[in-house]
Amino acid sequence: MVEELDAVFHAMADPTRRAMVRTLAAGEQTVGELAAPHPISLAAASKHVKVLERAGLVRRTVHGRRHVCRLEAQPLAAASRHLRFYEQFWTERLDALDAFVTGGEESS
Repeated sequence: MVEELDAVFHAMADPTRRAMVRTLAAGEQTVGELAAPHPISLAAASKHVKVLERAGLVRRTVHGRRHVCRLEAQPLAAASRHLRFYEQFWTERLDALDAFVTGGEESS
């Protein structure tokens, strides 16, 4: 589980890969289509796709010379569950800080 999360967070740490994942959320794209909006070569786009594949975020199928990618969202769900723990942690801490600063009074 930890290794999978590491791979997802590594993959999503790059803005180009985040943009590719967002694009794939709308539907399948070729590697060339994923590369088009970015100032990168087709080879660089393919390397980004490989990182996303290793993280389980993208499935690539080859049809002749066309490499078609599609989003696999399950690893994102696991990452989201992991982050929700910290969201709850910080919400509780901020609520406690708010209560301390306001003297325990309800804020309106």
